[in-house]
Amino acid sequence: MKTIQELLKERILIIDGAMGTMIQRHKLQEADYRGDRFKDWHTDVKGNNDLLSITQPGIITGIHKQYLEAGADIIETNTFSSTTIAQADYDMQSLAYEMNVASANCARAAADEYTKKDPSKPRFVAGAIGPLNKTLSLSPDVNNPGFRAVSFDEVATAYYEQVKGLVDGAVDILLVETIFDTLNAKAAIYAIKKYFRDTGKPELPIMISGTITDASGRTLSGQTLEAFYISVMHANPLSVGLNCALGASEMRPHIEELSSIASCYTSAYPNAGLPNAFGEYDEQPSQTAHIIEEWAKEGFVNIVGGCCGTTPDHIKHIAEEVKGFKPRQLPVLEPALV
Repeated sequence: MKTIQELLKERILIIDGAMGTMIQRHKLQEADYRGDRFKDWHTDVKGNNDLLSITQPGIITGIHKQYLEAGADIIETNTFSSTTIAQADYDMQSLAYEMNVASANCARAAADEYTKKDPSKPRFVAGAIGPLNKTLSLSPDVNNPGFRAVSFDEVATAYYEQVKGLVDGAVDILLVETIFDTLNAKAAIYAIKKYFRDTGKPELPIMISGTITDASGRTLSGQTLEAFYISVMHANPLSVGLNCALGASEMRPHIEELSSIASCYTSAYPNAGLPNAFGEYDEQPSQTAHIIEEWAKEGFVNIVGGCCGTTPDHIKHIAEEVKGFKPRQLPVLEPALV
C-alpha cells in the first residue's frame, strides 16, 4: 500500500470538509451532547462538538464516512478543541486525552473500512490540532497590552497531551490548523517534537495550515504569509497551507504566493465563500469546486478540501474537478553555498 508521500507525487489529494457544519444538520440538543454518562454534568455542554466523539460516536463516524464516500483521501479527527485549555470552558479538562483517543478511533474505523474496500486508494487520518481560545501573541486586555492569559509552557503542555491522545488513537498525520497566532503553532510543534523524542516512537508527518484573516494578507497576530511560512519551516512539515477565514476566491492570491515560496507540499481548504448576515455559507459546491479547479490548473496545490460551510457535496465536486490535473511539483532547491 502506498504511503501518503508517494501519493502526493502522483496526484492532488483530497482532505475532508467541515465537521461543525455536518454536526449542525443533526440538530442536537443538550441531552444529546450529554448522553447517559454526562446527564448530571454541572455545566451546559451543548456546542462542545468534540465531546460527541465520546457520547455520540456513531454520528461522528457517520460524518467521516460521508466524506470518504465523497472522495476524501484524508479525514480530520473531531478534535479541534480537545485540549485542557479549550475544554476549560466546559470544565472538562480531565477529558481532553480521552476525547482525542475517542475521536481518533472514530476516524480510524471509518478510514480503515474504506481502505479495505479499495486498497488502491488508501485513506489517512489527520489528527486535528486547533489554535486554542487563548493566544500567546495578543493580550485579551486592551488596557494592558503586555498581559498574556496563558504561558508558552502551559500551551505546550496542553498540546503534548493532545498529541499523546491522537497518537494513541492511531492517527497517520498530525495537522496543526487554523493558525492565527504563530507562537501558539510553535508551541504545538515543540510539543509534537518533544513527544516523539520522549517516547522514541517514529515521528508522524506534520501538516501545518494557517489562516489569513482579512484582505491585508496577514494572520491575526500580524504576520505576512511569507513570515508565517519561514516561522514554521523548522518543523520540516509534509505540507504548509491555508484554511478557514476566507472563501476560495479571496484565498487565491495567497495560495499562489505560498506555492511560489514553499519547499514542501501545499494545502488549501477554504470556507464555502464568506458568511452571510446570519453567519451561514451560501457558496454552492460547484462554485467552490470551480475556483479550486483553477488552482489545480495553475499548479498551485497538492492537497485541497473545504473548511467552514463545506459539505460532502462540496468535497465530491472538488475531487471531480481536480482529478485531471497534476499535483504541484516540489521546487528543486539549489545546493547551499559553502
